Amino acid sequence: MGHTPYGYRIENGKAIIDEQAAEQIKTLFQSYLTGDSLATAAKKAAIKSFHAGVGRILQNKRYLGDDYYPAIIAPDTIAAAEAERIRRAEKLGRIREPELKKEVIYPSTFRIIEGTERFDAPFHQAEYAYSLIESEE
Repeated sequence: MGHTPYGYRIENGKAIIDEQAAEQIKTLFQSYLTGDSLATAAKKAAIKSFHAGVGRILQNKRYLGDDYYPAIIAPDTIAAAEAERIRRAEKLGRIREPELKKEVIYPSTFRIIEGTERFDAPFHQAEYAYSLIESEE
């Protein structure tokens, strides 16, 4: 197994809740939901982490509990934190909608008009020959 999430420790091969860290996690969620920034919420919870690290804590589904990790945070609290994160991102213009790509249809049939001009320079002759090509759609 990879990294053990903050708030847990492994004893005898099982994940158990680290009570002190779990209280910090709960304080972090509560502070964030009351309007504090990620940095301020982490400071109030006494969690030393970078902005992105705190964001990942708030999005970590392990805190809901699963087969290995016991639950620390209630599902409605994590859902509220995610909704708040999205609301703040939209307010700051950080939500980008993917651009719909236009389907490009490339012509597959062409016709060439019979050329009547001749040039001494090969480049000019090629340019003229390409100008005679038309696509059929």
